[in-house]
Amino acid sequence: MASIDVTVRGAGIFGLSIAWACARAGATVQVVDPYGPGAGSSGGIVGALAPHVPENWNPKKAFQLESLLMAEAFWAEVEAVGGVSPDYARSGRLQPVADDKGLELARGREITARDLWGEAAVWEVIRAEEAGPFAPLTPTGWLIRDTLSARMSPRRASAALVAALSAMGVEVVREAEDAGQVLWATGWQGLIALSEALGKPVGAGVKGQSALLRFDAGDAPQVFAGGLHIVPHHDGTVAIGSTSERDFEDPTSCDDQCEALVERAVTAMPLLHGAEVVERWAGVRPRAKSRAPMLGGWPGREGHFIANGGFKIGFGMAPKVAGVMADLMLNGQDGIPQGFRVEDSL
Repeated sequence: MASIDVTVRGAGIFGLSIAWACARAGATVQVVDPYGPGAGSSGGIVGALAPHVPENWNPKKAFQLESLLMAEAFWAEVEAVGGVSPDYARSGRLQPVADDKGLELARGREITARDLWGEAAVWEVIRAEEAGPFAPLTPTGWLIRDTLSARMSPRRASAALVAALSAMGVEVVREAEDAGQVLWATGWQGLIALSEALGKPVGAGVKGQSALLRFDAGDAPQVFAGGLHIVPHHDGTVAIGSTSERDFEDPTSCDDQCEALVERAVTAMPLLHGAEVVERWAGVRPRAKSRAPMLGGWPGREGHFIANGGFKIGFGMAPKVAGVMADLMLNGQDGIPQGFRVEDSL
């Protein structure tokens, strides 16, 4: 067997994406996860890939924009190599405008979006009747529409990466010895372990509950209303999520908070009334102290690296994170922006 250049510990979205980028760059890679691929929050059901508001620009927002624009080509290549679709579609997003102040703010962001996004995507205010049937109620009669937001199935995306890696000769194994450069992408429990190792809190887990409804919305845009994501998928379902629970006892249990999500979704979009709930899901997402992904070398451990803290934006950030971390580990090229570095959470 060829010597291993990179060991990736953790087969969630960051671990699998970085393994893919390293393998595509010619490295010999092994992926190790005792629970298997997509066993943590990367095995969820929502799959909303949404941008930051186009204002108050900074390196973190620029990084996310670049990643979202990379996504279509990234996932198309993954599917072409492995033969499994991630259910990716840049189908856009609708948001209700609550009042006159919100309308004024949204129209101002039309201008900043043109400046910041250029011709890559549009943020605009439209009349509700222009949006089509799968649209939220809006008290003003206006909606925000953007063409940058996308959706995917987290589970299918994880499966697509596993299949593409397998086609490249990289398998996900339950146990293996460290070899080569070692990447730790071990989710919320990894953040706790890292906090203990460094003697200070660098992040924690935030539980999220979500639900999946049987409702075929076709290729309609996703909706963001009242802090709730409502995301149509190609298989005739609509995902609803999610809660944000910092205090929890059982990481994978669903309770009345999940039922409340469905009620809120129906209030925002009455056409979902009566749709069957086909699945309820709960899991814990890794949230770094800085609230941005935590990327870079492990302090004091030569040859060890960290990619963690994707929280709610891990799938959207994955294409850019994968490239940056592969460059760092394989070539020593550091393209991590300020705000994403490990030391930013120390």
